[in-house]
Amino acid sequence: MTTTEQRVALVTGAARGIGAATAVRLAADGHRVAVLDLTEEAGAETVAAVEAAGGSALAVGCDVSDADAVRSAVDRVAERLGPPRILVNNAGVLRDNLLFKMSEADWDTVLGVHLRGAFLVSRACQQHMVDGGFGRIVNLSSSSALGNRGQANYAAAKAGLQGFTKTLAIELGKFGVTVNAVAPGFIATDMTAATADRVGVPFEDFQQAAADRIPVRRVGRPEDIAHAISFFTSDAAGFVSGQVLYVAGGPLD
Repeated sequence: MTTTEQRVALVTGAARGIGAATAVRLAADGHRVAVLDLTEEAGAETVAAVEAAGGSALAVGCDVSDADAVRSAVDRVAERLGPPRILVNNAGVLRDNLLFKMSEADWDTVLGVHLRGAFLVSRACQQHMVDGGFGRIVNLSSSSALGNRGQANYAAAKAGLQGFTKTLAIELGKFGVTVNAVAPGFIATDMTAATADRVGVPFEDFQQAAADRIPVRRVGRPEDIAHAISFFTSDAAGFVSGQVLYVAGGPLD
């Protein structure tokens, strides 16, 4: 896939998993990529992968739930790489538990990173997009937005991101900014491995059980999500906005 010009893409939670795969894919699409994660050191491996393939990337440490840290991080990206015109809100954490066992801290942490984080980073980046007359925002939702036992906090955050996506699409469309969401199904990452550990099932068995329920008979890979994000961030997707794309290997029940 090609774009009409090289742009700066900012990907949160890009040290591993879906975020890392997305950073590598957007660099392959010709973009300069800002790799945001909690620490600059955490993003070093992703930066190295981008650079090894001939791309350009910058690791930036940032807690996306901290408004001051987000402003500083986006300012640094704009100064070092250029104004961000593409944003992928991928940063996330798990604090799974049944409702009666879930602490207020578990709730606040998950909503803070997923939902508050997407709000803060989008708010910090949108002016750069509006000024340039072009922007692409992709928010990472999840099939868990439809409900998932033991994930009241995560499901609420991921459902909230869908409403956030549609609202920003309405507000920012007239400025040349599209906003979409990708909602992964089962993707083999450290996060799903942590879920397997929580329920006491070996990860290989956990993946196989998931694959048996998926029409394409395999679990997803981070690259599957990165491909979808690549489309949403391209010039070719200029008339697609406010959409939620479930990338789950088949229809969901």
